[in-house]
Amino acid sequence: MTVRNWIALAVLLLVVSGGRAVAHHSFDAEYDRNKPLTLVGTVTKLEWTNPHARIYIDVKDDKGNVVNWDCELGPPNSLMRRGWNRNSLKAGQVVTISGFGSKKPTERNIANARTVTLADGRQVFAGSSFDTSPTQ
Repeated sequence: MTVRNWIALAVLLLVVSGGRAVAHHSFDAEYDRNKPLTLVGTVTKLEWTNPHARIYIDVKDDKGNVVNWDCELGPPNSLMRRGWNRNSLKAGQVVTISGFGSKKPTERNIANARTVTLADGRQVFAGSSFDTSPTQ
């Protein structure tokens, strides 16, 4: 490999890693710790993606309308250390999510999930960036 190729590879790695660092955010940048919420709904999708996995659930609002919520979890690697995998939740399962709402008024149906409680009562740590609990 020539020096020119090594330089090109180094630049590419810097660009790729720099983009990921910019795209990632802290809890306080996106979510409001003064907006705790509890959502009970039916899982529509689990996205197992970096930098954060996401659960989408259908929740009935105060008027009886079904609203789809986007709930951010921790990174897949962190969730796997806690016993999760991409098949831990299936569409149609009922879950209770406790967490915090978005700071942005335009993102009313977005939350950071702190815990996910399954229908059988098992509570699963969601790897929230709010919580720095040790691996359970």
